[in-house]
Amino acid sequence: MTLPAVVAFGGGHGLAATLKALKRLTDRVTAVVTVADDGGSSGRLRREFDCLPPGDLRMALAALCGDDSDGRLWASVLQSRFAGHGALGGHAIGNLLIAALWQLNPDPVVGLDQVGRLLNAQGRVLPMSSIPLRIVADVIGLAPDQPEAITTLEGQARIALTHGDVLQVRLDPADAPACPETVAAIAAADYLVLGPGSWFTSVVPHLLVPELCQAVLKSRAKKICVMNLLDAAETAGFTPSRHIEVLSNHCPQLRLDTVIADPRFARGDPQLADRVASLHGHLVVEEVGLRDGSARHDPFLLAATLANVMDL
Repeated sequence: MTLPAVVAFGGGHGLAATLKALKRLTDRVTAVVTVADDGGSSGRLRREFDCLPPGDLRMALAALCGDDSDGRLWASVLQSRFAGHGALGGHAIGNLLIAALWQLNPDPVVGLDQVGRLLNAQGRVLPMSSIPLRIVADVIGLAPDQPEAITTLEGQARIALTHGDVLQVRLDPADAPACPETVAAIAAADYLVLGPGSWFTSVVPHLLVPELCQAVLKSRAKKICVMNLLDAAETAGFTPSRHIEVLSNHCPQLRLDTVIADPRFARGDPQLADRVASLHGHLVVEEVGLRDGSARHDPFLLAATLANVMDL
């Protein structure tokens, strides 16, 4: 049986959870990673070297590491951070390695592929755009004396921590070029997977790169959305159905085949199935979270659910 080609979109811990599940099902996995991070180690390297922020790319590579001892060792090295408050304090070793490879070759995909080989990665990691991007958000409720006033916030780090209600996000530049290898991977995919992750800063941005959005809309691949386990941070107070509405608002032509939601998040939202159906999709409610009660997906449970959806 030929294993399916799967493209997973996202960033940070959410994408890493999806990748850990997918690599148990197929070795034909491509991670497409947001490149708008401007905080922490990634932000420092981005500002100093005018490069793509490497942090989310690093996490995706570590998630796809080979299950052999060398792969796990190098994934651990990549994820380790320097201690202290000096020039290296807080930097992830993997971020510095990726940035160094980009100094040697300006094509970011070459450096990512080199790290992938080092890790014996069970798939490929690509940026969603070939240039670093900035997220801009319209947020309501930040001014106590003007609760209906709309404030513009710039930067992933600020938006991710906002206490206001995010209305919409956009990218700067709006016409950012998609990574050519990413567009090719989407065209060759059997399945496209959106989420989980920070909705406005990790999931939605992929639909805002014009070439990327068009590639997704034209793709004949089955489209799967994996929901978060709870509403938090930038989507605090959002119901699951509102999460789906946010995707639709930012990409009105988007159609989903399957939406996977954990009972702990889907419970109490009677509109969710109808909202999913409005995008021509089918709602699958299955336990996919770790049973310790934390807001993290269990790679084995998620893999089992994805296997059923993909008829594997």
